[in-house]
Amino acid sequence: MLSLSTITSLIPHRPPFLWVDKVLEYSCGSMIAEKVIPKDLDIFKGHYPENPILPGVILCEAIFQTGALLIAKMLEEDNAQLASAGKTVKTGVPVLTRIGGARFKRTVSPGDIIQMHVKLKERVAGAWFMKGTLKVKEKMAVQVEFSCAMTAAPLA
Repeated sequence: MLSLSTITSLIPHRPPFLWVDKVLEYSCGSMIAEKVIPKDLDIFKGHYPENPILPGVILCEAIFQTGALLIAKMLEEDNAQLASAGKTVKTGVPVLTRIGGARFKRTVSPGDIIQMHVKLKERVAGAWFMKGTLKVKEKMAVQVEFSCAMTAAPLA
């Protein structure tokens, strides 16, 4: 399990735009992360205030951030192997390049706990093709396919 401090060491996202609290499971090629949705988020004041729901774009972002963490962990392992062989370590930050087939099946409300499941489908050079799902109350809320590419250098 990865803690919040480890998460912020791996990806550039920070509160209030960090949508992953902890990583529950990681294996090469897949990751499960979790986020508790605060009841007092400002966004709820304006997004269906009589029946507040978290916008779908934020739910997708939680999946994308989990994907960025998956890439970071896989690169960390790659870099350990490269370094032990005396080779150059890869650097960069994954940036979203494509979104496809997003499906929204359930709403997420203040106080809900969301769980993001991301799997690597294919890795081609610097491109990572992934599929993500987000669950709330153990039921599918969002499903999306996406890809990321590595920037040439870490973002400053």
